[in-house]
Amino acid sequence: MEFFPATGKRVAGVDEAGRGPLAGPVIAAAVILDETRPIDGLADSKILTARKREELFVLIKERALCWALGRAEVEEIDRLNILRASLLAMQRAVAALSIHPELVLVDGNQAPEVDYPVQTIVRGDATVAVISAASILAKVARDAEMHELDVRFPGYGFAQHKGYPTSAHLDALEKQGVSAIHRRSFKPVLRLMGTSSITIYN
Repeated sequence: MEFFPATGKRVAGVDEAGRGPLAGPVIAAAVILDETRPIDGLADSKILTARKREELFVLIKERALCWALGRAEVEEIDRLNILRASLLAMQRAVAALSIHPELVLVDGNQAPEVDYPVQTIVRGDATVAVISAASILAKVARDAEMHELDVRFPGYGFAQHKGYPTSAHLDALEKQGVSAIHRRSFKPVLRLMGTSSITIYN
């Protein structure tokens, strides 16, 4: 993995978490690492254990030059579509950085509109440490929020599946109806919205 891209510039890594779930916000992170305080173990957040992600989450916040989170809410996801909402969350994360980057590296092949030069890197979360750090921040922050939403909206299992369309989640949707944090533009939810017996919980 490339820890610091050989650009000679102050680089921010950007990634998001939560494009695939049927419920909850999409959360993005932007981070500028400190070359003098490297962090061992950075990797794509999806291949790390929850415990390792949480350990790295603390280290990244402690050692990075700066970091920030951005988000797009369920209503924005439904209005804009998930891709545009994800890019909006990324844009907000970069804008919230306390230090201006000279280059922004974004995981994937779509770039948000930001005030700095930007480069997309497919599978960047597995190959570039600064993007890996952003993926970890976004994933841990979103998972924590889904645990909180599990308390507010019991019975759906958000703490376990984080809103992804698992069989347990789909079964809960069938039984309990669509909650206020479900994405109504996503097909499994939209299909249930057409059932007259469905209740919308606020």
